[in-house]
Amino acid sequence: MASVSKVSILDYFNIVFEGENGKIESNCKACGTRIQAKRSVTSNFVTHLKRKHQAMYDDFVKRKDMKREGYSSSSLHTLATNGGNTHYAPGGAGGMGTLEGGVGGGSGGGGVTKFDRHDPRQVLISEAIAKMIVRDLQPVAIVENQGFRELLQLLEPRYTLERQHYIQTQLLPAYAYQAQLATRQALASTHALSLSLDLWRGLAGTSSGYLGVTCHYLSSDWQIRSALLACLPLTGRSSGNRVLSDFDEICHSHGVSGRAFRVVADSFLATATEKQSCLLGFLVSSPNKQNEEDVEEVRNGNSVEEGIRNGHGEDGEEIECDDSWEQGLGVCRVDCFSRSLEQCISEGLRACPQLSSTLAKASCFYNYITSAVPPEKLTQVFEGPGSITGGSGSTLTVVRDWAAQLKVLRRLLDSVEFLEEMSAPGELVLCASERAQLKELTDILEPFTEAWDMVHGYTQTDAQTDRHVSISLALPCVLGLRKHLCETSTPHCPSLVVGLTQALESRLAPILEDPLYITATTLDPQFKLTWSSNPDWHRQVLIEELSKTSPASSPTDLHPQSQTPDATAPSPVSSLSRPCKLFSFIKQRPTSQAKSLEQELAIYLREEPTDEEALHYWRRKAIDFPLLAQVAKRAFTIPACGTVVESIFTTAGRRLQPERGHILPKNLETLIYLKANYRLLWS
Repeated sequence: MASVSKVSILDYFNIVFEGENGKIESNCKACGTRIQAKRSVTSNFVTHLKRKHQAMYDDFVKRKDMKREGYSSSSLHTLATNGGNTHYAPGGAGGMGTLEGGVGGGSGGGGVTKFDRHDPRQVLISEAIAKMIVRDLQPVAIVENQGFRELLQLLEPRYTLERQHYIQTQLLPAYAYQAQLATRQALASTHALSLSLDLWRGLAGTSSGYLGVTCHYLSSDWQIRSALLACLPLTGRSSGNRVLSDFDEICHSHGVSGRAFRVVADSFLATATEKQSCLLGFLVSSPNKQNEEDVEEVRNGNSVEEGIRNGHGEDGEEIECDDSWEQGLGVCRVDCFSRSLEQCISEGLRACPQLSSTLAKASCFYNYITSAVPPEKLTQVFEGPGSITGGSGSTLTVVRDWAAQLKVLRRLLDSVEFLEEMSAPGELVLCASERAQLKELTDILEPFTEAWDMVHGYTQTDAQTDRHVSISLALPCVLGLRKHLCETSTPHCPSLVVGLTQALESRLAPILEDPLYITATTLDPQFKLTWSSNPDWHRQVLIEELSKTSPASSPTDLHPQSQTPDATAPSPVSSLSRPCKLFSFIKQRPTSQAKSLEQELAIYLREEPTDEEALHYWRRKAIDFPLLAQVAKRAFTIPACGTVVESIFTTAGRRLQPERGHILPKNLETLIYLKANYRLLWS
């Protein structure tokens, strides 16, 4: 090891390659793991020692502490000569405040020895700052704020304050490079994956939009994982060919070209201009000015739709509508179920225009009571998902999607007498007919809300796991919604039911005859064929689909980590398997014969349905049904709802607008990429 006077984290690694811009590749001296990083950003090396070799990490920290021994002696001497009186003195015009008698600025002569950039403590604090910026989508310029820097100086005076340029050009790109390596390594060994394609157009002043490609894959232990492969800007005139070209390049660079089972992507025109649906006229918003722009964005949501009809996107930019999108993706493309469900709601509400004025009045009543009713009383009514209250003045966040707004409206109707008594709204009081109309609206849309929550994973109890819901829920949801609309009587909103029924039949009913959805639902052990009114026909459709999607490989292909060894290294054979007189009394074991696909399906369907989670079930049953399990692995990678990056796009559009955060497009791409892959890096 190096002497105490010169301590480097690279002492614990063997450098095998050094390239341009300070990029190095080193092998760990303990385990041989290859780590890639830059000389100026050594957090990868420190993190590896801390996670894998705690003893070596402790030795590294100890050596760094020995190097700072002179600082410790100087600090103790300063405290002693000052009589032990330590107090904070504000900095002058030229610098930070200092802790007099103890710690102070290096330039102020207080005796503080600053960390160098490779110090473990320096690395951990810099990493924590980067995680805060990424997780909360904060502008990187926050590190230049005087208050932020003073806080860091107070908490750890030895920390060397990093500048915005270093974080933007070195630290965050280094984490992005680390995420890319981890993603490529994970995808190289997976055998089941699907892709989601998201387009975002909504950040005025930067570029036309962004393309996000997310991969959903199954790990070797049957755990579903998602990773954002890339976030690329879409500049200039939008076209299906341009997006497909970028999409192919992303797939090729990550080694997934031709490997995706399905690609979840809506039609190009709808994808490029889509906004979240909300209840007509019903805006759940904060009375504070800080959210006025957010409310205006929701209020103007319908104006975009008019632009779509005229062939224009936002800001008057033309959208080139061609068939290259569908033709390029081919039969692999499937529509996003949750977006199709959202479009059904939007079309149904437009078919009932008389609801608009009633919803607008309910919105005014809601906004009035949020300012007139004490926060503790509002919490009793609006606590839980869909509405957030708290603080002085009852600050509420903007609730944007129709499902969350509907839940708020339902809570408002359930407690309307209590709220009127507390606030005395005057002319904003909802009359009996308006209450009946709104009550009928919430009752009609309640099953749609349940379907929305299911496909978005809001019903999952484990908040630590990724919310991935496969398309196996889509077909039962459509059947349930169709049955609900047929049985609903509507004295106040008959046109709403008619509009919802027509939208359901045009957008979602084709799912009921799609072999892909039939396969996914039947292979879900909680459904099997219990939903079918014609099991024999659906069983035949299922066999035909399984025959196309199930490869002719052996069942051992499902478990690459347990494949048959090479002939040069045969597996050991037990002596009991060889015939001999001594064990002639033991009955001969029957030879196991591989079951056909039809036999596996027949045995599987004879079993009773179970509430066991689908992937857990198939992980346990992969030995019994190897062919079915291989198809299930692929089918359950297809998500039923939008991706994480979709919500990140929306959040970034609100928080990181150029006039607010001074974010350059390239930095915005990096932040979105790291935010989507946060768990991959820092789980």
